[in-house]
Amino acid sequence: MKMINKNEIQEQIVCAVDAAKRTNPLVGSVTNSVTINFVANAQLAVGGSAAMVYLDDEGEFLAGVGGAFYINIGTILPLYEQSLPHIARKLHEFGKPWVLDPVAVGIGTLRSSILTQFKAYKPSIIRGNASEIIALAGLWGLDKATKSNVRGVDSTDAVTSAKASAIALAKWTGGAVAVSGATDLVTDGSVVVFSHGGSHYFEKITGAGCSLGGVAAIYAAVATPFVAALCASAICNLAGQRAEQKAAGPGSFQSEFLDELYKATPEDVANNHFEIEEI
Repeated sequence: MKMINKNEIQEQIVCAVDAAKRTNPLVGSVTNSVTINFVANAQLAVGGSAAMVYLDDEGEFLAGVGGAFYINIGTILPLYEQSLPHIARKLHEFGKPWVLDPVAVGIGTLRSSILTQFKAYKPSIIRGNASEIIALAGLWGLDKATKSNVRGVDSTDAVTSAKASAIALAKWTGGAVAVSGATDLVTDGSVVVFSHGGSHYFEKITGAGCSLGGVAAIYAAVATPFVAALCASAICNLAGQRAEQKAAGPGSFQSEFLDELYKATPEDVANNHFEIEEI
């Protein structure tokens, strides 16, 4: 088995963060209506070009011309029953990387139906909290041994309890899974990385997890799914930690967070503390 070299991972992170800033990759997003503005601003802050849509023909267009795509099912509308599977299918056909955020998986038949259809289209990156990752692996029949305690958009499970589910999902998709929490977990099915940092304010604002998924899509346009997911976790953890030191509360934290995303250098992101655990 090849040993995972931390320096090599850091070099790949530097390249990915630099590439996003230099090339301004276009990324389409269908995301939670509560957080559209915040997600778009986070994507812009790290160097991407954000295009927020919800119609299937617009999504198909961006799937063809964009570098990657982000699908967040936080706010379900009736038209999503057709548009989201259609967009995911086109992304799969075009061979484009895409990020899935399975918000509130397990609530409602329409949400479950859409997420079930996504299994065949193998998202490049899946980003969710621990409860969502466990629930999605169960819905897809990949890890029935672990029971999720999902409660709407909130997680009631520890990040480490989702490790088996995250690995199972990553192996199925051939991509990466990022589990958000006090310490993020990122895996490609063969290695697990724990990314440190963040802020307690993440739980006091809407869009912290959504912005992470949106940023992951920007990096997915210029890097492998694993590196892209790790870049997103690292820069958000770094920016959150730095923003907390300057913020007076949740409101100012959001502004400071976007500023810190923008100011973070490739080397800053690569040097954000992380630990590697081989499976």
